[in-house]
Amino acid sequence: MPLLELQINGVSRRLDVDPERSLLSVLRDDLDLTGAKYGCGEGQCGACTVLVDDRPTRSCLTKVASVAGRPLITIEGLERSGQLHPVQKAFAEADAMQCGYCTPGMIMESVALLRRQADPAAPEIVHALEGHICRCGTYDRIVRAVRRAAEATKGGTG
Repeated sequence: MPLLELQINGVSRRLDVDPERSLLSVLRDDLDLTGAKYGCGEGQCGACTVLVDDRPTRSCLTKVASVAGRPLITIEGLERSGQLHPVQKAFAEADAMQCGYCTPGMIMESVALLRRQADPAAPEIVHALEGHICRCGTYDRIVRAVRRAAEATKGGTG
C-alpha cells in the first residue's frame, strides 16, 4: 500500500492505509479521532461531517485517498489553546445538544456556514443544516446556537 499524506487539523500525517477505505474509518480507527460519528453510512445523517478544503464533507462516503494532501479539519481541530471554537461554545451555552451524537457534524456544518456567510438568518441556518438529523429534536436550540456564534464572531473567522 502506498503511504498517504493527510493534513489533519494542521498536522501532516503519513499513513500506510488502504486508499479505498473511508475517511471516517481512518480517522476513527487509525488516528483515534472519534469526534466524527458513524451514523447511517450513506451520507444522509451528517454525523460524520468534517471539513475538507473548508467544505463540509461526509467522511463515511469519502475515500481516504481523495483527501490526501488537502487540508482537513475535524471537530477535534476546532479548539485553540484550550479555548473552544465560538460555535462549540455557542452550542454549549444554548444547550443545543441532548444525546450529542449529531453535535460534531452539526458544529462542523455550522462552522462552514459561518465562514461562507457571517450573519445568516434562521431560514439560512435551517437550509444549511437540512442534511443533518438530530434524533433528539433540538433543532430550535441548534439554530439559536448558530445565531449566537454569528453574533459572537461579528463576521470573524466563525
